[in-house]
Amino acid sequence: MSADKTTAADGSALRRLCRLRHHLLARRLMQALPVLLFATFVVFGLLKLVPGDIAVALAGDNASDARLAEIRALYGLDQPFLVQYGHWLWQALQGDLSQSLMSGEAVTVSIARCLPKTALIVGLALLIALAVGIPLGMWAAAKCGTWVDGWVMTLASLGVAVPNFWLAMVLIAWFALQLNWLPATGSASLGAEPVEALRHALLPALALAAGGIAEVSRQLRSSLVDLLSSQQVRTLHAKGLSPAAILCKHGLKNVGVNLLTVVTLLANRMLAATVVIEAVFAIPGMGGLIVQGALSRDFPVVQGVVFTMVLIVITINLGADLLYGVIDPRVK
Repeated sequence: MSADKTTAADGSALRRLCRLRHHLLARRLMQALPVLLFATFVVFGLLKLVPGDIAVALAGDNASDARLAEIRALYGLDQPFLVQYGHWLWQALQGDLSQSLMSGEAVTVSIARCLPKTALIVGLALLIALAVGIPLGMWAAAKCGTWVDGWVMTLASLGVAVPNFWLAMVLIAWFALQLNWLPATGSASLGAEPVEALRHALLPALALAAGGIAEVSRQLRSSLVDLLSSQQVRTLHAKGLSPAAILCKHGLKNVGVNLLTVVTLLANRMLAATVVIEAVFAIPGMGGLIVQGALSRDFPVVQGVVFTMVLIVITINLGADLLYGVIDPRVK
């Protein structure tokens, strides 16, 4: 009888946990909606402030007034601002991001072609930042106050201070032009040529990862130093656990929430920084797409890219919120 009660209690607790997670998911989605609306509204408004007439750009300088009026009516440019924004937003929420004014290609097709290149660079940069930053942070924390700690923190300060576009040009000059190890520009399809795609993405990812390595190592070192001076760690030392075991088994587990927060912020920052990095390496990714759209006053392309970027950032933040409970059950 007691076993049945225990099973029923476990089932009830599991159902409560599922309801809490569903409630958290719904609440985060409701909080994300105003962010999405605000970001797209601001960008839509700023694009309208850009000098020049898109109808003239499409029809040519010698176009007649009748032709210009026809183009404005065709693309809805003669309608009030709020009507234009509302129409675009309604279509976007249904998955239709309109068509490019310049090429006529569906914006969703352009994004589907460019997004994998950007995702590969950001994903590889995150892996490099974690693979290098975590060991450096743990090493600095274990050697707190020694020359090792000072050396790691100096490198971290340099990583934060050095602009990633300058580092990108240095990497091109050294590894591509001088040593001829890696390609300087361009990209390849990850599905068709995975090795070439990784070779093309490595230098951009390294340029992006420098700041990430510095951020991960600094934040991890700070969290672990506080943890290593706690009563809990002194108790583990008294039980005979080695410093390495304490760092690996208990240290990383206890600072997992802080580390996840750093990784989430890094992913969002790297996504924004690809605009500059892709321009330096001439990579036709999301950054290049939005720059090209802005220069040609191709409003649907710019709006579509911004909409997609905001959705990605919201998804990353939402995933991090859900993972907090997995890493630390005390987080509700």
